[in-house]
Amino acid sequence: MNDWQIRDERPGDEAAISALTADAFAGHPQSDGSEPAIIAALRLSGELALSLVAERGGAIIGHAAFSPVTISDGSPSWYGLGPVSVSPACQRSGIGSAMISEGLLRLRRSSAAGCVVFGSPAYYGRFGFRHDPVLVYPSPLPGHFQALRIAGPAARGEVSYADAFG
Repeated sequence: MNDWQIRDERPGDEAAISALTADAFAGHPQSDGSEPAIIAALRLSGELALSLVAERGGAIIGHAAFSPVTISDGSPSWYGLGPVSVSPACQRSGIGSAMISEGLLRLRRSSAAGCVVFGSPAYYGRFGFRHDPVLVYPSPLPGHFQALRIAGPAARGEVSYADAFG
């Protein structure tokens, strides 16, 4: 049994989520340090569709953000996963996987059409994400952009994240 739980973000969690995210991404080669600001901007714009935290003993040790994305073919109800953060002291303990699985379950229950993510194919592949050449996101690492179709017809076209991502 885990000594942590997953719950929705609540008012008052913002500073802890920001600090956790900065700590989790510090020194990461794919990070420019903007992740805490992205989450804050998503929250401010009302585009933080799903914000889950992992909590242990009252301390936030993980966070996963889901926000709407736009696909150029007009496909509705698609979301982007990220940023996902786990305290460095708690990484590789299943917390990130549990938050992602819970978030995807909630997207399924809400009749979402799909979810996209930019990250390691080896890691995100375990959740069913796959590179799909008909969904395009401009990136120097195109194989790292992956999609998971949940329901409805396949989407195709260029994917745009919320303005918070810059």
